[in-house]
Amino acid sequence: MIAFGRQVCGDLDQAAAREWLVTDGLGGYAMGTVAGLRTRRYHGLLVVASPGGSSRMLGLAAVDPVVRIGDRVVRLATDEWAGGGVDPAGHVHLAEFALIDGVPRWRWDLGDVVLQREVAMAHGRPAVGVVFRLLRAPGPVTLDLTPLCTWRDAHAERTASGTPGVRPVAGGFEFEDAYRVAGPGWVPGGDWYRGVYARDEAARGLNPVENLFAAGRFTAELAPGGTAEITAAAAPFDGVLPAATDLVAEARLRAAELAAQAGATDDIGRQLAIAADRFVVDTPTGPSAVAGYPWFGEWSRDLMTSFEGLLLSTHRYAEAREVLRRAGATISEGMLANTADTGTLEYNTADAALWFLHAIGRYVHATADLDLVAELGESMQEILYRHRDGARYGIAADPADGLLTQGKPGFALTWMDARIGGHPVTERQGKAVEINALWIEGLSVTAELCNRIGKRNDWAAAAERATASFRRRFPRPDGRGLYDVVDGPGGDDPAVRPNQLLAASLPHGPLRDPGIVETCRAALLTSVGLRSLAPGEPGYTGRHRGGPAERDRAYHQGTVWPWLIGPFTDAAVNVGADTTGLLDGLELHLAEWGLGSVSETTDGDAPHAGTGCPFQAWSVAELLRARQVVGAR
Repeated sequence: MIAFGRQVCGDLDQAAAREWLVTDGLGGYAMGTVAGLRTRRYHGLLVVASPGGSSRMLGLAAVDPVVRIGDRVVRLATDEWAGGGVDPAGHVHLAEFALIDGVPRWRWDLGDVVLQREVAMAHGRPAVGVVFRLLRAPGPVTLDLTPLCTWRDAHAERTASGTPGVRPVAGGFEFEDAYRVAGPGWVPGGDWYRGVYARDEAARGLNPVENLFAAGRFTAELAPGGTAEITAAAAPFDGVLPAATDLVAEARLRAAELAAQAGATDDIGRQLAIAADRFVVDTPTGPSAVAGYPWFGEWSRDLMTSFEGLLLSTHRYAEAREVLRRAGATISEGMLANTADTGTLEYNTADAALWFLHAIGRYVHATADLDLVAELGESMQEILYRHRDGARYGIAADPADGLLTQGKPGFALTWMDARIGGHPVTERQGKAVEINALWIEGLSVTAELCNRIGKRNDWAAAAERATASFRRRFPRPDGRGLYDVVDGPGGDDPAVRPNQLLAASLPHGPLRDPGIVETCRAALLTSVGLRSLAPGEPGYTGRHRGGPAERDRAYHQGTVWPWLIGPFTDAAVNVGADTTGLLDGLELHLAEWGLGSVSETTDGDAPHAGTGCPFQAWSVAELLRARQVVGAR
């Protein structure tokens, strides 16, 4: 359980900076803050995803509660307005917020009246349940609940225009033929709330203002112990909407089952098993994973980087197998599509297919499932043939040394992929260090697995040659780790970056050099992950803040990435380096920002405040996996 009392709940800045998330297993979600304040355009109770989460629509934004005790009226919502005011300010009455088994719970203490709220989503259906329970009162209490509605792209805002289509249905209403909301004592109404303000969008340099439609109100007379339930679900509605109390109970049961399946032995392990499940989604073509909430969908690089932590460390082997089969069926010219978030499939990544080969190796290591190798063997070899002989964007093995080169002007093909105005911020054209570590890993894994199923191949020789070239070419003459890129348009890049860790962390990594670990420890390691560039290097930017261009400029130029704790942990263990307390800061981070989860990034400069997505798949996956690596040592 993660819990906060009045000192956090009653402080708007603190309570609004801590976010909760529940998901529907399809890429949709409900998300908000401890305070109940919607600080992002993405916050809402019913956010509905297209398959794989490549696009999402925000529907039910909030349900604002008002308690009536005789002549006393207490408004418990917390709303901020474009004019600068916060009204109502219901957070001042919050005595407790708790995240229990992944289910968020609020308790407002009004003295003689205590009201509780819980939120949970169905799994496998875009439906959310909100349960209000009167825990204490001297007598009956009236509870009014106002649904604030919209139907718009989650990345956008909606302004007041006309009257939305609100159609009465049994127990509630249907909004613009998109979703239904049901609850007690429905009274139709209709009015625009104009100038609703989202402070985090303002901080990100985006439009922070929108309008929401108050469609009417639900009303319940509650005796002590009584409940009022609101359920919202997107089309198709499939008959009667599920009871909100059932959704809460089912969410708790699922959390217990996930923790047991993962073999979690402590509270952190249980939290991470639940957090991992938030990203795993069902699609029409099989299981996959969302890269991060609230704005990412399915990204192949993130999926394959997260694969071991999300699925193997949690013992979800059947889903892991189907993820690999599904990915294998999508290979085009030896590459995996990077993402469909932009509206079209883009094959613009130099590492996703290599991570895929690594994922197959880890899956077989965990399951000994050689039948899958027989099924995917041709795809694995196609990847290597294409990368050796030439793939898109200049990806090819250099005949002179067997190392993999990549890049094309105007493109950023490695995971450091930010661009501004079509120009890469972190120029890494050439032979990138982690790409070649993954290339050697892919060659070695494919050779081993093909040999195990009796399939002739010559990949072991290619791996040996590339390894010898790597050891000759990448170490810096000053002993400070490895070059980040060699043979690039501007020569060799000596910038101290964490990419070199993969040379020592991967199972077939070409170097087991303690100097790599100590270089990264001294220059890059923080308590919440590793910086993407060492302070003092040209271009280092210590704060990942501001508008889109400012954030992209800092994204891989010093910003801390928690997922890198996984490669650092592996490398440290492989070379016998000290790992004492290595994961403590990230375990504490579970209660600091995206509650029960790990953020995408943090500022490079202390105190390393969270940035980017508050809920990120590979951050959770690598912390979960790293804990097992350290625990197994």
